[in-house]
Amino acid sequence: MWLWEEQGGLLGPFSFLLLLLLLVTRSPFNACLFTGILYLLLRLFSFEPVPSRRALQVLKPRDRVAAIAHRGGSHDAPENTLAAIRQAAKNGAAGVELDIEFSSDGVPVLMHDNTVDRTTDGTGRLCDLTFEQIRKLNPAANHRLRNDFPHEKVPTLREAVAESLNHNLIIFFDVKGHANKMRQTDQNVVTALTHRPWSLSHTGDGKPRYDTLWRHSLFVVMDILLDWSLHNLLWYLCGISAFLIQKDFVSPAYLRKWSAKGIHVVGWTVNSFDEKSYYESHLGASYITDSLLEDCGPHF
Repeated sequence: MWLWEEQGGLLGPFSFLLLLLLLVTRSPFNACLFTGILYLLLRLFSFEPVPSRRALQVLKPRDRVAAIAHRGGSHDAPENTLAAIRQAAKNGAAGVELDIEFSSDGVPVLMHDNTVDRTTDGTGRLCDLTFEQIRKLNPAANHRLRNDFPHEKVPTLREAVAESLNHNLIIFFDVKGHANKMRQTDQNVVTALTHRPWSLSHTGDGKPRYDTLWRHSLFVVMDILLDWSLHNLLWYLCGISAFLIQKDFVSPAYLRKWSAKGIHVVGWTVNSFDEKSYYESHLGASYITDSLLEDCGPHF
């Protein structure tokens, strides 16, 4: 088998790059040289994926489709709280997806946004607040079931991990800008990329982000480049075991495409009973959901 086929289909993207460089440089020697250098750099700086058996333990525990509670199940309990983790376990989730941010004094806490305004009774950026200040906030203040969770605090990473392990839950961490630090710390971390196509040029409901034609067109081009990079190069560079993509772009053909590279696809955010049934019985793919109990609105 050809080397690039063994590397999960890198032959296609590098052939495309070679042709592009031939058109730009008009020199076969320079095009081959630049393509070879790019390939060597990719091999040199890429992370090795974890063994497939290890990845399956996380992505398909007990070889079954896993329902992962998004932010702990943000429809059923205040997001990114210990109560949400407990509720997710009670409702039958296989795992929880949690978000990590840092306080101004370097304490890792559960929080999706870089400010506390949306989910708590406070205001301000996390990077400007100490852990002591964050700890005084109520993370259930703006939740629809806030009266059922009167004593919640913003948890630390350590507290969240302990609570999740206590309930035998898998943990999907959304580490945003801290992914490289986590991967360098522990080579056994199962790594994934998250993607929503056209997210730079359009909002989640499909509306253009920009009014001017030139700016909209620019970000459409950037979306195309980002999508191509994720599907052809970045997955290999990051050594991923899974690709988390917005649910509307998942199909049997899409699953087969990634499966050929040894990558599992996880859809988000799957919030209706019919969608969950489709993932479980037809696609056989794990998914992330806001609720384990009932249908709820779409999340982009």
